[in-house]
Order: sequence, then C-alpha cells, then structure tokens
Amino acid sequence: MVLATPLAIARQWLTDAAQSHIVGDNPLTEEELASHEDPGLFGPASSAWRVHGDAAMLIGGLRALLLQSLHPPTMAGVADHSDYLDDPWGRLHRTGRFISATTFGNTKTAEQNIAIVRAIHARVTGATPSGEPYSANDPHLLAWVHITEVDSFLRAYQLYGEHRLTDAECDRYVAEMTAVGHRLGAENLPTTTAALAACLTSYQPECRYDDQARDAVRFLINPPVSIELRGVYALITAAAIALLPEWARHLIGVWVPPGAPRAVQPAATILTRSLGWILQAGGPSDLDGRLREPQGGIPESGIQQDDPS
Repeated sequence: MVLATPLAIARQWLTDAAQSHIVGDNPLTEEELASHEDPGLFGPASSAWRVHGDAAMLIGGLRALLLQSLHPPTMAGVADHSDYLDDPWGRLHRTGRFISATTFGNTKTAEQNIAIVRAIHARVTGATPSGEPYSANDPHLLAWVHITEVDSFLRAYQLYGEHRLTDAECDRYVAEMTAVGHRLGAENLPTTTAALAACLTSYQPECRYDDQARDAVRFLINPPVSIELRGVYALITAAAIALLPEWARHLIGVWVPPGAPRAVQPAATILTRSLGWILQAGGPSDLDGRLREPQGGIPESGIQQDDPS
C-alpha cells in the first residue's frame, strides 16, 4: 500500500474543488477531441491552442463578461433568456465546454457545438427595458460578444499566461478566431490586434451601465463561491477588473490605480500557474503533447479560417 503524500492530497483536494466549479462533469470525450487525422479548426501549432489552453482564460473570461454586460441589447438577452443568477456554474461549464469543443475538438465536434449555439440564439429575441429590440443572431451583437472575448482572452494571456505571444502570433490569434465567429453568424470581424482595438472602441458609444448591467456586474464580482475558492475568485476578479479599458471602469464606477495590472500580475501569475498544474492532467496540454508527436508526416496545424467577405 502506497500512502499519498501531503502534496498529492492537497492537489487532489484543490483539483476536486476547481473541477466542480470550473470544468464541470461533462468534459470532451476521447472521440470528440482533435486527432492527427482531424486536428479540428486550429490544430496544436495554432495560437488559439496556446491561449485557450492556459488558466489565464479564467481572468479573460470574467473580463469579457464584465464588458459584455455594458452593452444593453446583449445584456437584455442574457437577463431575459439566461439562468445565470440561478445556475451560474452551469452557465460557466456550458461556455467552457463550447470553447473547448471549438478549440480542442475535432471538426465534427466543433461544428456540432456551433450548430447547437446557433439554434439557441434563434430563440433569443426581445427588447431592452428602454424598448430597443434585440436578437441573439444579430451580426452586430454577435460581433460584440466575439471581440470582447478575443480581446479579453488575448490580453489576459499576454499578461498572466505562461508564455507571451509575439506580435505576429497575436495577430494570428485574432485571425484564427474568426473561424468560430463567422460560423456563429458574426460579420466583418477584425483579423489583427489593431483592427480589434478599433472595433472594440467603436462600440463604446453604445455601452451603458443600466440596471441590468449593474445587477450582472454585482453578481460577477460577488457570486456564490465555496469557501475554499473565495480567495482564488477574489484574485481573478481583481485581475479582470485591472484589465478593463479605462472607459469601462469609469462606467462601472471602479477606480483602479495606475499600473494596477502590473501590480496584481505576480499573484495572478502564480494563480494561473497553480490552476494549470492542478487541471493539466488529460487536459489541453496533454492533448497538445500527443498531437505534436510525429505520425506519418501529418501536419500540426488544422487552421480553417473563413472568408470574411
């Protein structure tokens, strides 16, 4: 009989807590994952695999949700058709699985998950409290959700992730992500970081901190988190808020000292490395290692970018 070491016991305890909140109980199966024969929409040589395989995604994801809540038609669709208040972790798990499926799944898995989301979007229609109509299949709204996610994931990875991307790799990531955005119905998506920044700024006049946004932000900052993860979530929140554009922090009414992202960087970096260590077994890093093993000359990259026209 081999006794578990204290480190192994601690890792298992943290893994169970993190898995239940972050991953859920429905990870991709072996049959759904990318393979040498079908590397999916991107493949292991892509920037998308590097960014989405890092635990800094948790910080980027929260930043994206905070930004999205400031766009009234987008927020109204969530408030009217989502159960995020009653089942926040279920929504997180579904969103995380979609990102995993479209990034690390084979082509069939990615396409099936995109089709499911498009079918759900077809039922999400209504009006904001001020009477502005919305539809989740509106390309303008889809583009807003897309650019906030891409910008947030990339910024979080560059500051808190394991390895920084070069400028060319950052542009490549932005371009790669159009493969998902266009399939969901968004149009005219940016393909460089410069175009991404300009696109994000163009939505600023449409953003408001109304009652629905206020409720969502308060919930995102202080959700129902188990006691063992409260400190972790507080750090994720601080890092996400520090990464928000100044105009977004001004709308929310949060003052952040100059240099705040860098100030929180050491602790946030330790956190993302720790979470990556906790969750890495059988995860994207393991899949990446297996697919990079040469097999009959099959290329590493399976990037399938759509024609943006």
